[in-house]
Amino acid sequence: MTTEKTIPPTSEHLDVLIVGAGISGICTAYYLQTQCPQKKFVLLESRAALGGTWDLFRYPGIRSDSDLYTFGYSFRPWRETQVIAEGALILKYLRETAEEFGIDRQIRFNHRVQRASWSSADACWTVEVVRGSGPDQEVVCYTCNFLCMCTGYYDYAQGYTPSWPGVEQFTGQLVHPQHWPEDLDYTGKRVVVIGSGATAVTLIPAIAEQAEHVTMLQRSPTYIVARPSKADRNKGIGRMLPDRLAYQFTRWWSILFGIYFYRLTRRKPETAKQYLLRMVRQQLGAEYDIETHFTPTYNPWDQRLCLAPDGDFFATIRSGKASIVTDQIETFTETGIKLRSGEELDADIIVTATGLVMKVMSGVQLVVDDAPVDLAQTFIYKGAMYRDIPNLASAFGYVNASWTLKCELIAQHICRLLNYMDRHAYTQCTPRLADQDIDAEPMMGLTSGYMQRARDIIPRQGTRSPWKMHQNYLSDLVGLRFRSVHDKTMEFTRS
Repeated sequence: MTTEKTIPPTSEHLDVLIVGAGISGICTAYYLQTQCPQKKFVLLESRAALGGTWDLFRYPGIRSDSDLYTFGYSFRPWRETQVIAEGALILKYLRETAEEFGIDRQIRFNHRVQRASWSSADACWTVEVVRGSGPDQEVVCYTCNFLCMCTGYYDYAQGYTPSWPGVEQFTGQLVHPQHWPEDLDYTGKRVVVIGSGATAVTLIPAIAEQAEHVTMLQRSPTYIVARPSKADRNKGIGRMLPDRLAYQFTRWWSILFGIYFYRLTRRKPETAKQYLLRMVRQQLGAEYDIETHFTPTYNPWDQRLCLAPDGDFFATIRSGKASIVTDQIETFTETGIKLRSGEELDADIIVTATGLVMKVMSGVQLVVDDAPVDLAQTFIYKGAMYRDIPNLASAFGYVNASWTLKCELIAQHICRLLNYMDRHAYTQCTPRLADQDIDAEPMMGLTSGYMQRARDIIPRQGTRSPWKMHQNYLSDLVGLRFRSVHDKTMEFTRS
């Protein structure tokens, strides 16, 4: 015996519903209102403020790990001198962008989407939303013709913390960077940061000046690259061209160099590896144990590279304010951590910079014509849509370049698709995979822990276009901006 589901009353019908008001949601809204001005849309944001990642993370030193020439929007150039920018500046940029283009007036805050159900008969999504906060929450529904999921790729509610033996014995403070306490005082304290990824590399220089000493405890090393954090626009091409042309030149140089370097690392991994390690030796000197602490077992770009603006991480190591221990945890103790080697690390504060929990589309339950969707069994189409799921797109950026580059291409492609449907009176577009024998691969090729933990929940990709998830801006530029939206794999129908 089944019980019919009670559907809450519909609060509003929209042409397009955007879920998420972070960098990709704001981007999608901009292109919708400029390229599809006839479309009515709103953004639903589960939190009380826009900005996504840049409003959520508050740990010391939080910053971009991509240059802002490409991480910033092409339609609103980044004007600050810092091209590797701190989180507060990025959040300010996003807020100003949303205000400048009136996008902030289209955001509904404290609206958390929990379920989206598609009806082919109605060519419409019904989206169930928890509105409000605290005891005043209520469930309402929105309906829309097209759904854009701009929710990022990780769980905002919790970060990843492994289960370590004896962790309950530790009498100091245990902190995850995703939930950094505003009043955390590390002045004169002994701090151990567990992890070797971007968060640890960012956090350690920021807290080392006030802490007594900071120890990075890593199970295995990561490739770390030093890069200038600021740009002098009065030098080189910047003084010969008008501001906007100089910005475009620098943006394209950054894009093309990134593509070149990534391809070099994939074709000649050993050459790239030795180049990166040589730069580390230049920072730390020949006597430092680079082999133990800075030489990963994997090739460059099997996992993301970590960025050290102005070499700040290396400078902190050279100063003696921070050190690296490469070992594994045997157990926590009352006063710190005992390692498998027998060494003990005393700590007043332990920071678990151990990564994210991936969560595709914020865990929203998708239903298509009364059938629940298992995203892990779908194929991603053009890096934006999904096999057999009509009128839905999501924004997922690059892993080897700025997130925003891909998000802009996806937003522009969505607008082209919507305008094409309007011209031909189509109400539904659905990617169809006719070749059932296509080989399946993980959607992302990284070996990072958070990617490996999520292999059973993320969509798959094929081995050829349009089912291939490209990590190349030029390939996507051709495929998403210039090729026809009506190919043999996209099924269009009318109500």
